[in-house]
Amino acid sequence: MADLKVRAHALYLAARDRRTGWLPRIILAAVAAYALCPLDLIPDFIPVLGLLDDLVLLPAGIGLAVRLIPREVWEQSLARAREAAESDRPRPWSATVLIVLVWLAAAGLVLWLVL
Repeated sequence: MADLKVRAHALYLAARDRRTGWLPRIILAAVAAYALCPLDLIPDFIPVLGLLDDLVLLPAGIGLAVRLIPREVWEQSLARAREAAESDRPRPWSATVLIVLVWLAAAGLVLWLVL
């Protein structure tokens, strides 16, 4: 699991690097949007097929983006991500608090609409 976090951080760093082309950036944005979107191509409640699209599309998109990122950029991003994972610096909680507040606001809106 720790390696997955490091690689996800490395993808983020590589996407922000100026040497990364526009195509890998678009692919990574599309993969992130698909992963975070509540709508799927095949709904998850359909047995086997519902999760199969996630198991195929997400790794395929990530693999394609990694292949398109320049090798030097990927290696530097991976090294920076590993370094950040090993550091003892406290991580900022502001993003976590913001995400929790957005979810609470969304839940409150749904509750208000239902009642």
